[in-house]
Amino acid sequence: MNGIAWAIVICEILFWVFIVSGLVARYIGKKETLGLVLFAMTPLVDLALLALTGYDMYRGSTATMAHGIAAIYIGVSIAYGKSMIRWADDQFCFYILKTKKKPAKKTGMAFAKHDFVNWLRHLLAFIIGAGLLFLLTNLIGNAERTEAFGQLIRVWSLVVGLDLLITLSYFIWPRPNRRTA
Repeated sequence: MNGIAWAIVICEILFWVFIVSGLVARYIGKKETLGLVLFAMTPLVDLALLALTGYDMYRGSTATMAHGIAAIYIGVSIAYGKSMIRWADDQFCFYILKTKKKPAKKTGMAFAKHDFVNWLRHLLAFIIGAGLLFLLTNLIGNAERTEAFGQLIRVWSLVVGLDLLITLSYFIWPRPNRRTA
């Protein structure tokens, strides 16, 4: 695994360390401000990854899938960050603090609409990530060194398109309510 791949792993770990630490500070330590500061650290992790990737490319590295995945990571983190924190907060309150009921699973049109909002987040992540890849490609100015970025954008475009088809299918064939007795 190259340095950028390790940086992605470390940044993902740091992301969740800051989230869990923020939840612990907020709910167990009763330190609301400290919790917010820890949550606010998550975008700094993304900026550090972006800086490392840009610096590695600036030094002359040939783009790898890891460089491209760093852009995907940043796009996903920005597009899904707030909802991931909200999800983690809900899970923490349900499983650890036992202060919330487990959220009911969405079905039918409610699920379809929820999934469409998530697809919009996926599209935003794609726009941000592909935009970063496009920017890096143009800044580097060497098609041979950035070939992996174009391949990654093509694959990700396909994934976003397939995700849209799956999302639209929920409007045609709504997810049934499967209650277990």
